[in-house]
Amino acid sequence: MKASLIALFLITIPFHGAVAQAEESKPAAAATSAEKEIIELSKQKWDWMAEKKVEPLADLFHEKAVFVHMGGSWGTKQELDTINGGGIHYKHAEIQETSVQIIGDTAILLSKIRLDAVVGGNEVTNPFTVTEVFVKVEGKWKLGSLSFTKMGR
Repeated sequence: MKASLIALFLITIPFHGAVAQAEESKPAAAATSAEKEIIELSKQKWDWMAEKKVEPLADLFHEKAVFVHMGGSWGTKQELDTINGGGIHYKHAEIQETSVQIIGDTAILLSKIRLDAVVGGNEVTNPFTVTEVFVKVEGKWKLGSLSFTKMGR
């Protein structure tokens, strides 16, 4: 019995990995309308951040949103103040890969990006995996969390 369970476990591991890979590599054409909406909203957010357009960002960011950076974490007001004041200038985000998972009224977007930015007056380029969590509030998607995880070059 024990050997049968171990054999079953070993057989299902490769299958589970294949399913996970298939989901991650789902063609963009197969994305649902909600997934496409989140991907476009995220792209628009990067443009607004690069252009320092805090008004549309203030509308997109939930008032209780959290932002996790390499140098710390803070809320919506500080993120908007940081963008507006130039503490971080998100010059360009080259989006290399994106995936979205919708769970009820929550969307989790993972992006592999190369970010060109000016931080504290210094130009930097870093590879990141960015996690964005959107929540649907009164029929409208709001950004609830934005987290940067630095990747190896």
